Amino acid sequence: MELERRWTVTTRDASGTRVSRAQGVIFVHSAPAAICPHVEWAISGVLGGRVSLSWTAQPASPGQLRAEVGWRGEPGAAGRIAAALKAWPMLRFEITEDASSGNDGERVCYVPGRALWRAAISANGDVIIGEGQIRYLMDRATSLDGLRHALSTAIGSEVDAELEAYRRAGEGTPVTWLHQVG
Repeated sequence: MELERRWTVTTRDASGTRVSRAQGVIFVHSAPAAICPHVEWAISGVLGGRVSLSWTAQPASPGQLRAEVGWRGEPGAAGRIAAALKAWPMLRFEITEDASSGNDGERVCYVPGRALWRAAISANGDVIIGEGQIRYLMDRATSLDGLRHALSTAIGSEVDAELEAYRRAGEGTPVTWLHQVG
């Protein structure tokens, strides 16, 4: 295995072809205890190996549990993990994927009652809004306040505000790493 750039791990498959790998972190901010095994099973299905998370109480939501874990796998795994976890609409989660060779980083968030929020992110974690998206928002805006609201939504301000109490509740929690097999 060789390290390329800061976040890109490249391996070779059986034929000697270079294969790009990605990494990120899964934050399950709140989950009822009854579905925690299902969450582990869903992540296992995407990463291709048995996953066992360390669940702790979520102080921001009594009766709920939280877990966070680093992962390594194929580029695009963050989106696939999010799609698998969205099967349980009572979950609150956030998944990051660092940029890898030929792939932008991304952050995917879900808060009950909202649509899945997804955005490209830079190496330092800032949301990236593309030129086409900015043009679209400017064309649709009917006022400066409308444009501000649309840009705020695009960078995930509302989702961040809803998740902040759950994030703070997990500060200082150790992160373990999952590795995709195969």
